[in-house]
Amino acid sequence: MRFSRNAREGCQVTANSSGAPLTTVVVDPRSDEGRAAVRRFYIDIVGRYWGRPATDAEVEQAMLDEPSDDLRGEGGFLLLVQDDARVVGCGGVRFIEPGVGELTRIFVDVTSRGRGAGRILISELESISARRGVHTLRLTVRDDLVEAHQLYQRLGYEKVDPFSTSPYADHHLAKTLSPTAE
Repeated sequence: MRFSRNAREGCQVTANSSGAPLTTVVVDPRSDEGRAAVRRFYIDIVGRYWGRPATDAEVEQAMLDEPSDDLRGEGGFLLLVQDDARVVGCGGVRFIEPGVGELTRIFVDVTSRGRGAGRILISELESISARRGVHTLRLTVRDDLVEAHQLYQRLGYEKVDPFSTSPYADHHLAKTLSPTAE
């Protein structure tokens, strides 16, 4: 796997089976591309929660109930994963307190799962977070998001005491990040 940084926050990684590069880029969650990626995240998790395709009304309500606008500036960031020009995933980090961030909006399109996109996404979220002074990343995950839970465990996220009372927080995980040089 090869990583190369670009001038914007993000990277290019050659990792998929075809050898085509997957790239990451930080975007504003209020931008068209950021909002579209977060919408796809909600379509996936709302549908999985109900065990059927999510309705537009359910997705819009979820986006209102749990906004992503703070994933920018001092509040955090939103990262997209692209296969050529097509967005295949997203993920964000919300800054909770000094040195602590929370992974959120983690999504990889079903057509890109198993190709390393999730691993690349989490790795870049960790790298950017460490450069921004985060030493601990935490997250919650629901029982039905089995693939995500397995990925987090493979990447070193360990069970911790509950830090959220969300009804969607079946598992609480965290990881200590290695400091990175500027």
